[in-house]
Amino acid sequence: MAGMLTIGAFARACRLSPKALRLYDELGLLRPARVDPETGYRYYAPAQLEQARLMAWLRRIGMPLARIREVGALPPQAAAREIRAYWAGVEAETAVRRDLAAFLIDRLTTTSREDITMLELRHSARSDRGLVRAANQDTAYAGTRLLAVADGYGPEGGPASSAAVAALRRLESEELSAGNVLNLLAEATGQAAQGMAEETGTTLTALLRTGSRLALVHIGDSRAYLLRDGDLFRITHDHTVVQSLIDEGRLTPEEATTHPQRALLLKSLSPTTSNTPDLHLQDAHPGDRYLLCSDGLPTVVPDARIRHVLSTAPDPDTAVRTLIDAANEAGGPDNVSCVVADVVEAATD
Repeated sequence: MAGMLTIGAFARACRLSPKALRLYDELGLLRPARVDPETGYRYYAPAQLEQARLMAWLRRIGMPLARIREVGALPPQAAAREIRAYWAGVEAETAVRRDLAAFLIDRLTTTSREDITMLELRHSARSDRGLVRAANQDTAYAGTRLLAVADGYGPEGGPASSAAVAALRRLESEELSAGNVLNLLAEATGQAAQGMAEETGTTLTALLRTGSRLALVHIGDSRAYLLRDGDLFRITHDHTVVQSLIDEGRLTPEEATTHPQRALLLKSLSPTTSNTPDLHLQDAHPGDRYLLCSDGLPTVVPDARIRHVLSTAPDPDTAVRTLIDAANEAGGPDNVSCVVADVVEAATD
């Protein structure tokens, strides 16, 4: 058996334990090159080390064995795209858990309500049909605690977007703890979807204030932006075909702007799907300015222009009007809705 490695030597070389190698053999993930018919002892070829090391690395990032099987069968470029997509999902899940952990830490270390800075929102919301569409299927809303934009599609797209926002407005009158608000947002959006007409659906992006935090619910390709200390951050992730291609490294952001499927959604609220929206707790700071918008704005107005408007507009209503005007000046090919809100400290008696 010249050139063969015993299971112990192979384990040391690839950084997998003999126990793991025996499991991978049983599962068909990594078969030994030879098994002694009398002793049952496993031997591996040096050429198998690269595959074994890849499996060890994938296990260290937490990838399940079933997905490792899929990745191991792919050529290098396709395997790289699959790993990139897997890690994007891990980061999204980790962000939600990180926010909940931060909430619990603050809740347990805050000794009284006086330690919490009470915040309020100064806001404006507008929706415009644009210059091309025959009807407006968007809904925009801004209230004392809720900001929301929805972009409907299908034969009853307008009522669908209105229903999605209405479902969240029912939560605006309740005092909700940050620990429970994400569950309530998920339940409300699910109930709204079940009441929609067939072949109809909507995107939804909303922020609900609870104490000093904003709870985000997001599905589809409407967006939420945060302007903080002069820097603009997009705090939502588009659920579209082109965004998935960008995430996988198969498309650049520049190529996505002209892709023929750039408006094709992967996730939305509809009665025929059970898509789970993104749920997220966002810390709110006095001086923050938030923008929620339907895709009719970023499709034609670049982020640099959006940042400039948000940075220079003296108040939310001026910002909303200027952004909608900018979309229409760029051709207004779609309905465009904008909600802008400034975070300020609440007045005290």
